[in-house]
Amino acid sequence: MKILILPIILLALVFSACKNGADESSASNPEVKTPVTVTTAERSSISESIRLPATSAYLEKNQVKASVTGYIEKSFIRVGGYVHAGDPLFNIRTKEAEALRKFHSGDTSFRLKGLIVIKASESGIVTEVNKFVNDYVSDGDAMATLAQQNSFVFLLNIPYELKKYASVGTSCTIVLPDSARLNATVVSQLSTVDPVSQTQLCELKVLSSQSLPENLVASVFLVKSTKANAQLLDKTCVLSDEIMENFWVMKLINDSTDVKVPVKKGISTDQKIEITSPVFDAGDRIIYSGQYGLPDTALVIISK
Repeated sequence: MKILILPIILLALVFSACKNGADESSASNPEVKTPVTVTTAERSSISESIRLPATSAYLEKNQVKASVTGYIEKSFIRVGGYVHAGDPLFNIRTKEAEALRKFHSGDTSFRLKGLIVIKASESGIVTEVNKFVNDYVSDGDAMATLAQQNSFVFLLNIPYELKKYASVGTSCTIVLPDSARLNATVVSQLSTVDPVSQTQLCELKVLSSQSLPENLVASVFLVKSTKANAQLLDKTCVLSDEIMENFWVMKLINDSTDVKVPVKKGISTDQKIEITSPVFDAGDRIIYSGQYGLPDTALVIISK
């Protein structure tokens, strides 16, 4: 009897050791789940745009010129200021009056002042001042430059093959360097093309009274094509290979497993991509972040 009991005890010890080893192996190698966030496809309109640079300019400028020869006694303007038609800009004392000023105190009957007031013929913004107080000016000298605010435009050099997207009357969006967005309209196309770059100059009128400086470089977005009721995904959802030929998304088939789904894309913007195939259901969950490098049927955990 004692001979039979000993093998049984040994066998029980072996099974116990195997079970403990299995438990320890399972505890030391838990299932790895990658945290991800999810989103769903949406239906909306999307537009494909062309982005081109444009420069601001005042097309109409008036030069203020001296009407007499003399010295500037007073100036009423500064660069960047706005003047109305008829506002005084400069006081000029004629050279004859300047030469005879020493006689004023000695002869009270001598009242020759010789002051000529130069006024603005048109309203506008002062973009340049060429003469200052005590400067000597001759008849016809340019003293200042006024830009007419209603002549403010953005000048766009568009490649000739794309001119159909900038025909007269076309609406567009101008994005300034500070990310401000302005609505504009193409008001004219010049009848000449640059012989080197083969670009045509277009004038864009801003639909805003906002005062902007000249020579400001902005981005113009011209709509190339628009599609309504398109299936859209966030751009971060779509992955691709190194040569940008094959595209796919990672879709959840349950709460903890993903699957790789090849897709075909259409119009894309900075934030959205149109998915032309396949068509996802409204409840399909697409991984939004955390999917980079995940294999097919990987284990995931949804983060809030």
